[in-house]
Amino acid sequence: MTVDKDRVEGSATNLSGKIKEGAGNLTGDEKLKNEGIADQVKGKVQNVVGGIKDALKGK
Repeated sequence: MTVDKDRVEGSATNLSGKIKEGAGNLTGDEKLKNEGIADQVKGKVQNVVGGIKDALKGK
C-alpha cells in the first residue's frame, strides 16, 4: 500500500509548523509563532488532500 506524497509532505509541514510555533513561544517572536500556525494549517490541508486522493484510488 502506498501513501500519497501529499500526506507525507503535509505531515512534515505540520510538524515543522509545530516546531516553529514552539520556538516563537519560547523566544517571544510573534512572527515565527504565526508562521508556525500557518504552516500547521497548510500541512493539515495537504494531508486531507492526500487522504482524499488515497480514498479515490480505493486504498
